[in-house]
Order: sequence, then structure tokens, then C-alpha cells
Amino acid sequence: MTNFSGYLPYAFALIIAIPFLVLLRQFVHTYITLKNQEIKLLSVKSNSESKTHSYERMTLFLDRIKPSNLIQKFDKNLAPHEFIFLTEKTVNEEFEYNSSQQLYITKNSWKNIVDSKNAVIELLHKTYEGLNENADLDEFKTIFIMNYMEHEDYIGATIEDLRREILIIA
Repeated sequence: MTNFSGYLPYAFALIIAIPFLVLLRQFVHTYITLKNQEIKLLSVKSNSESKTHSYERMTLFLDRIKPSNLIQKFDKNLAPHEFIFLTEKTVNEEFEYNSSQQLYITKNSWKNIVDSKNAVIELLHKTYEGLNENADLDEFKTIFIMNYMEHEDYIGATIEDLRREILIIA
């Protein structure tokens, strides 16, 4: 017994320390698990914000290429062919600027956006081809708007599709 009496304080400290170490280990494990969940949640939230931002930018792009907004751009003294050139250049530049947004937008929506852009450019050229040689820019713009209104509102439909998708995402 005398041999063990010297170890009694160490045994007592060990009995106290073991539960403490187990609880500390459990606390650290729980803390790490919660931090990992927090990181995952933040990355999902960040991705969702990127998607939302992409849908906003592409909706703005589509709104800008609506014929009613396009006809308000540039000088009124331009010839129709100059207006077409500048408008097409502006639309293509803005589209190229926003092309990285396709990473966050569904394939179908991106296809609809591209189709809308191409349809507006095609409508510009078809309107110009159907114009008489002496037509001025105001006449061109009027015919351009009328031609757009005769067909379905593909830009409005694409914006509505984007609106539905963002409701699903958010």
C-alpha cells in the first residue's frame, strides 16, 4: 500500500482529467463540424447571389435591346444604315460584356437570350431592306417598332422565363 500512496494524487488527477479531455475532444469535434457547415452554407449563399446577379444583368440587357429602348439611342441626324451599324455594334458589345453570365444561367434561358439578341439584329436588317431609299431615320424607327409589335414579344417572354427561374433559385 505504501508503494501506491505516492501515486494516489496522480490517479486522482487522471480520474479528473480523462472526462475533461473527452469533453474537450467532443467540443472541438462539434466546433469543427459546425464551422464546415457554415462554410458550405456561405458558399451556397454566394453561388445563389452570383446567379441572382446574373439573372439581373441579363434582364437588364434584354430590356436595353427592346426596340422601344433602342430607337432612343444615338443622334437623330444619322442615316438609317448608320443607326443600324451603331445599334448592332452596341448590342453585340453589351452581349459580349455579359457573356460570362452564361455560367450561372440555364442552357435554355441562355439560348433564349441569344435568340432574342439575334432576332433584334435580324429585325433591324429586315426593316432596312424593306425601306425605300429616301426614308429618313424617324420613318425607319417607326417601321422598326411596328415590325416588332406585329410579332410575338420574344424579349418579354424571355424576361418572364428568367423571372420564373430566379423565383425557383431564390
